[in-house]
Amino acid sequence: MRKDDKILLEIYRQLYKASTPSADFDKLMEEAEINEWGQKAIPYMDHEIEENVYERILTDVLKAHRVSVGRRQIFRQTVAMGCSPKFKPC
Repeated sequence: MRKDDKILLEIYRQLYKASTPSADFDKLMEEAEINEWGQKAIPYMDHEIEENVYERILTDVLKAHRVSVGRRQIFRQTVAMGCSPKFKPC
């Protein structure tokens, strides 16, 4: 597994652990159905996370892995456009 993939996996694991309801991302991946494009369909709309918690997790993981400031935006966009939990309403 590529280093970037490991970082993304860690981010998703922490996001889902901190979401409501809390979930094991590895289990979600294992049990996910395959969609019409051959991708695993994670039920991300079933989980909510506070925006400040989401931001803290991304910042902490990216810093821990010493991701350069320039590449952090790429990770942020990838997670936001991926299967991250939805934000809780304010």
